Amino acid sequence: MSLGSSSPGRRLLVIVASLCTLGAASAGVSIWTRSAETDPAPLGSSGPCREVGKNVPEETLGDSLDGAARQGVASWGDGRIILRCGVGEIPPTVDPCVNANGVDWVLDEKRLEKEGVAAFTTYGRSPAVELTYSGAPEEATGALVDVNAAVSWLQQKRTCVGMGDL
Repeated sequence: MSLGSSSPGRRLLVIVASLCTLGAASAGVSIWTRSAETDPAPLGSSGPCREVGKNVPEETLGDSLDGAARQGVASWGDGRIILRCGVGEIPPTVDPCVNANGVDWVLDEKRLEKEGVAAFTTYGRSPAVELTYSGAPEEATGALVDVNAAVSWLQQKRTCVGMGDL
């Protein structure tokens, strides 16, 4: 058999090996992306964020907690829902604000349009908490309600206002 020829079995082996390599490379990209999303926020190891982490629910939107919350980061459903405490506080904005049981959350519309991820950040609380949800944005409000007990005790300095409040 010459080096230039190949049998059907050998071609199949090369194709399978190529697909495995491509699959491994794709998995590496996926893992890298997820770990970038779950990096702790700048104030994630602060006392208040450690307390938030102790009080996150075991389940949200039917997804179980992926593991113990660490450095102000918790996730559910293999990273489908991610909570990060200690992110930068949001200045006054015209982005939509949702009040979930007394906690104001601002939706980052640009991120939703660009990445397809619903990213909400507490408004007027310190430290600020971000919750991201990879799914239908209208479902994300259920997760905001579920994490309420972990977040609501953080001191609120400002509240969202609507046009009717001015």
